[in-house]
Amino acid sequence: MNPVRVLYLAGSGRSGSTLVTTVLGQLPGFFAAGELRYLWRRGILENRPCGCGSPVADCPLWARVRADLTDADPAGIAARLAQRLRLRGLPALLRRQRRGQPPVAGHPDDTQLARLYASIAEHALANRSDGVIVDSSKLPPYGALLGSLPGIDLYVLHVVRDPRATAYSWRRRRPLDGRADDELMSRPPVGKAALLWLVWNTATVRLWGDRRRAPGRYLRLRYEDFVTDPAGATARIARFVGATPDELPFPTPATVRLTPTHSVAGNPSRHRTGLVDVVADTEWLTGLPTRAYAVVTGLTAVALTRFGYPLRRPTVTSPAARLAADPAVSPSPATRQEG
Repeated sequence: MNPVRVLYLAGSGRSGSTLVTTVLGQLPGFFAAGELRYLWRRGILENRPCGCGSPVADCPLWARVRADLTDADPAGIAARLAQRLRLRGLPALLRRQRRGQPPVAGHPDDTQLARLYASIAEHALANRSDGVIVDSSKLPPYGALLGSLPGIDLYVLHVVRDPRATAYSWRRRRPLDGRADDELMSRPPVGKAALLWLVWNTATVRLWGDRRRAPGRYLRLRYEDFVTDPAGATARIARFVGATPDELPFPTPATVRLTPTHSVAGNPSRHRTGLVDVVADTEWLTGLPTRAYAVVTGLTAVALTRFGYPLRRPTVTSPAARLAADPAVSPSPATRQEG
């Protein structure tokens, strides 16, 4: 049986991974799985909505996958994964990698994890040799665990976004699964959001950024570059995993055509379908208070410059000024796209 090709989106939250995953899910042979590390709790135990709109228990695709996992212990796997992937274990994880050991110590649950991805490949991709599961779980330790599982052919897409933008995005009150959901996504303070951004992006580089260790298996993509040229970025990602799609889902350079996916967990924007404008969410440029901007910049300064972001707040041109400079510019507000 062919190895299961997994494109793992690594990095920090609010970096655009949901948008990238949903777009990739429109390509032939790509399955947008969403944040699969949450399948056991949010999908199976809590029965939250699949990207297709149905609760996971009622989704025909996930019903077939779950039938292959009848002897799994979802509650136990979810709890043990949370323990195995804790932030405090990151130094030991990196030491194990340097010694040539599996970064995350093995566990009997790994049999069920490997079976999960094999089942998705069978039912969602018909075991096609060029099929790709797109997993936007982001957490670097989980990606390291996947890379050590038998039958997994791992590629890592490192999605990065300006940490001032992610810190601002985390402060928004956002339901976990859309407007009807009473549970909100977590809202860490800007200092914690900055530190998490720094730790997870640095860990991603340490785990996979060395080309000698993982030649041809690591690609970095900035959110800002994706929304500037979504079609070009999508084609580049496809080539990275060895795919050459005949057609991309972009009727215009800045518009994508989205059909429902079967993603589990992630930003509620995963439920968006139809023609969607892909434009940068720049509200943070004026909305992030000066003190918060300084805190995030101070905590992440070294990594900011490494990833090509300026330390100073970029100058914001008002819509009226842009319209005066170029009458062809539409003054109507654009749809935010941050995924």
